[in-house]
Amino acid sequence: MAQSDNKKFFENLTGAGKAIAVLTSGGDAQGMNAAVRAVVRMGIYVGAKVYFIHEGYQGMVDGGENIKEAKWESVSSMLQVGGTVIGSARCKEFRTHEGRLKAAHNLVQRGITNLCVIGGDGSLTGANLFREEWSGLLAELVQQGLIDEEAAQKYSALHIVGMVGSIDNDFCGTDMTIGTDSALHRIIEVVDAIMTTAQSHQRTFVLEVMGRHCGYLALVSALACGADWVLIPEMPPEDGWEEKMCQKLSAKRAGMKRLNIIIVAEGAIDRNNQPITSEHVKDLVVRRLGFDTRVTILGHVQRGGTPSAFDRILASRMGVEAVLALLETTANTPACVVSLCGNQSVRLPLMECVQMTQEVQKAMDEKKFEEAVQLRGRSFENNLKTYKLLAHRKPESELPQSNFNVAVLNVGAPAAGMNAAVRSAVRVGISEGHKMFAVSDGFEGFYKGQIKEIKWADVGGWTGQGGSLLGTKRTLPAKHIDKIAEQIRIYNINALLVIGGFEALECLLQLCEARSNYEEFCIPLCMLPATISNNVPGTDLSIGADTALNAIVETCDRIKQSASGTKRRVFIIETMGGYCGYLASVGGLAAGADAAYIYEEPFDIRDLQSNVEHLTEKMKTSIQRGLVLRNENSNENYTTDFIYQLYSEEGRGVFDCRKNVLGHMQQGGAPSPFDRNFGTKISAKAMQWITKKLNDCYKQGRVFANTEDSACLLGMRRRALIFQPVVQLKDETDFVHRIPKEQWWLKLRPLMKILAKYKTSYDVSDSGQLEHVAVNRPKESEARAAI
Repeated sequence: MAQSDNKKFFENLTGAGKAIAVLTSGGDAQGMNAAVRAVVRMGIYVGAKVYFIHEGYQGMVDGGENIKEAKWESVSSMLQVGGTVIGSARCKEFRTHEGRLKAAHNLVQRGITNLCVIGGDGSLTGANLFREEWSGLLAELVQQGLIDEEAAQKYSALHIVGMVGSIDNDFCGTDMTIGTDSALHRIIEVVDAIMTTAQSHQRTFVLEVMGRHCGYLALVSALACGADWVLIPEMPPEDGWEEKMCQKLSAKRAGMKRLNIIIVAEGAIDRNNQPITSEHVKDLVVRRLGFDTRVTILGHVQRGGTPSAFDRILASRMGVEAVLALLETTANTPACVVSLCGNQSVRLPLMECVQMTQEVQKAMDEKKFEEAVQLRGRSFENNLKTYKLLAHRKPESELPQSNFNVAVLNVGAPAAGMNAAVRSAVRVGISEGHKMFAVSDGFEGFYKGQIKEIKWADVGGWTGQGGSLLGTKRTLPAKHIDKIAEQIRIYNINALLVIGGFEALECLLQLCEARSNYEEFCIPLCMLPATISNNVPGTDLSIGADTALNAIVETCDRIKQSASGTKRRVFIIETMGGYCGYLASVGGLAAGADAAYIYEEPFDIRDLQSNVEHLTEKMKTSIQRGLVLRNENSNENYTTDFIYQLYSEEGRGVFDCRKNVLGHMQQGGAPSPFDRNFGTKISAKAMQWITKKLNDCYKQGRVFANTEDSACLLGMRRRALIFQPVVQLKDETDFVHRIPKEQWWLKLRPLMKILAKYKTSYDVSDSGQLEHVAVNRPKESEARAAI
């Protein structure tokens, strides 16, 4: 959208004269503060008055000091704080007509007719009921003489927009709720820690996680840590599950594994809707197997701590989208909820989502468990299918006999999550009947013959390991194409899965070019994007980028905290990424940066001067700390040292400066839950694509594939995972600077600037339009392909 269109948009949707109130209700969730901050600052940016309602609906009913006007500075330094600083409370009084009448009176007194509610399905249902009763409540207030007719006319319509803040991820219509990713971080931190002590003592651990009647946290954490068994309410185990579980645990120990992990959702049930508790599971293991077994109930640890980078970005995007939705509403617009579908914000009718959420519980009560899984949505369904594929190994006799050999290798710089992707590929490949081969040290190891068969048990425990256990090099195949072709002949490799960054794309393109001279490369080739830089064309997200973002955000939080109590200070921080500004920009949004300098958005000395002046002004009035991020290759002359010296000189007398180069700490560490899960799922999908291609291309006793669509990159594009021929991606790529020509996250940069108090235009071309909730009910034959 052109800038002039944006200006026109904001003229049409001005918030002048409007009052918006934001409240958090029900259970707290990490990231709620980021959502509150975004609503307040976007609301003020468009000219509206914004109010905090403290203590949720209780504060709305009680009124008085609980409803306060919010200023820009009111939400400073809250981005990194867990929970909700404006308080949350469950309110019985709001459930009564009298309570809602009081609440309506308190809102009308302040001219508030726009409500942004952050909470779970109960909180949002209450908001919708309040909206439906609004005109009747105003009529009662007029009748009682508490307001006049003019006020009733002026504030005749109440507009509601919801954001789902819940660690349970139990709300239908959104792939992720605010707080879920942070809760997964807490769970995985505990699981990783427990694994070390379990290994020492050869113990079995039973972990109970939260989620009420939803098994999302249990399922995804089981997927992310490679748990031996998981019990969730949506898919109770078959009768006789106790014996099967004990057999599996026993087989793992016999295979020299020193520990077992069982994850139990707090709402886990059996086929008769009877609860399965963690204590029951422990007693079962002790009684039948005699294993030393311990129970750990995580409890409210999962709600605590700082929000993850994902939750901060999600909440910030949703908060801005919620304000835009409120500005666009009319008296006839239904209450909506801002949701996440793939990588895109969407608006859905609130009550459609609530009704579907209630249908899930109804289906479970009626023992229609497969329907309950489908109603949970595609994200939940895909996670469950992937877990089943990876967790339970079929006996050799039940495996299909494909006689195909598939090789997997890592290329380029290491990225957290690569090992989870390799594990997934190996296990799905074996389940599909293939013989799997691992190539060490990328294409350098390939031409040297560092290739060996890899078995199911060889990749046990790989999901939580950082870096690349296979080894990875940046070597491209072109110089050694003869030797690589020879190795493919020797090992009879029928398909290749390459996991890596920009180099991996270049490798596949070189292999495609070599097809005309070497038939050995006329096989299915698939690439999975794995790089912290997130600079691969054809995908919005890459394996490893989320872990790097979390490393950046955690470091920025600590650096900002180091200045607590000192004089005003600005920190200049350099991030990695090559010429791609993803880490600097999105990390800046998540950390609350004042500016982020990147190659994709050229800047000059006037821009630097403007930023210094802007920070100086802010420092004089309110904030104590400033944060500026710079991508390592953003400009060859305006280096980190130059920017540091400029800010130091121009800010003299107002603030002092410090600089920090984050370096390779962004590349290390254990992979985040998102990267483990993303790597696992796309790798499983890639292996199923390879199987289909192998079957389609097998003719006259050999595999022959030389069409464009036989060499693909699997990436996330907006709402879906898509296979794209790498040859077609050439036109989308800037090979000199190793970045895509178009990058979706550039649309988030104005959002960072708005939240840092800059005047800028905001591209609303991606702003969500009201849609309807869709439920996929795949046929049995489609189930395997739907992962």
